[in-house]
Amino acid sequence: QVQLVESGGGLVQPGGSLTLSCAASGFTFRNYAMTWFRQAPGKERELVASIPASGGNTNYADSVKGRFTISRDNTKNTVYLQMNSLKPDDTAVYYCNAAARDAYRKKIDYWGQGTQVTVSS
Repeated sequence: QVQLVESGGGLVQPGGSLTLSCAASGFTFRNYAMTWFRQAPGKERELVASIPASGGNTNYADSVKGRFTISRDNTKNTVYLQMNSLKPDDTAVYYCNAAARDAYRKKIDYWGQGTQVTVSS
């Protein structure tokens, strides 16, 4: 019963802010790196932001660096994406991903269902 459930998407004006949440259950959240991806219509899926299991070095796409912040709360099994100064090009479906390696280094991946973010006047 692994679940990643995104919330917080919606319609926002350019320059506005939005915070996405991804609530995890059914696995040991603290052992997984968490990543936000997004996909716009007619575009390929791209990595937006990533945070290691340790909560240390974060990684951002150049297009969102300085505007978006990824964070995690291991006590709540939740990862967040704070999005500021939003642009129309940020319009996409945003997906939450959890990734880890088992004892044999086999990759384990889980995905959420996605949440729509629309930036428009």
